[in-house]
Amino acid sequence: MGSVPSHKPDPAKVRTALDAQLSALDEPPYDGPEGLAELLGAGVTVVLRAYERGARPEREITRFAVRHLLDRLAEAAPGRTVEVRVPPYAAVQCVEGPRHTRGTPPNVVETDALTWLELATGRLTWDEATAAGKIAASGSRADLSDHLPVRRDLTPRA
Repeated sequence: MGSVPSHKPDPAKVRTALDAQLSALDEPPYDGPEGLAELLGAGVTVVLRAYERGARPEREITRFAVRHLLDRLAEAAPGRTVEVRVPPYAAVQCVEGPRHTRGTPPNVVETDALTWLELATGRLTWDEATAAGKIAASGSRADLSDHLPVRRDLTPRA
């Protein structure tokens, strides 16, 4: 069985959601490159900015940002051994090894959107998030530290 293809959102919908978040932050509309990867990257950055300001990010752009980085993880670590969940936004299966076919997988990682975005961009390490209790991980293969971050280029650690 081949790998699961990543989700490809409509760039126009991403742009609309991105501009809605920028507007909510009292910032001008997005004026950067219009490619899907660039729009999604800008979405990740603006959602993190909303969190930094203590604002609740807009749901739609948060969903796009979380899904984008989960898809990047699944591309970088293909497989079906670990299920990574970021409720209520998305979940993916990744990491090579034995796969499950029914029921709850034996290796599960679950976290919130902010923690996932910080892990995936390198703002937070796996060890820091685990020590702070920000990750629920079960199973012998549920350590993603070897696969993170997935987008160092978006928001480097200060």
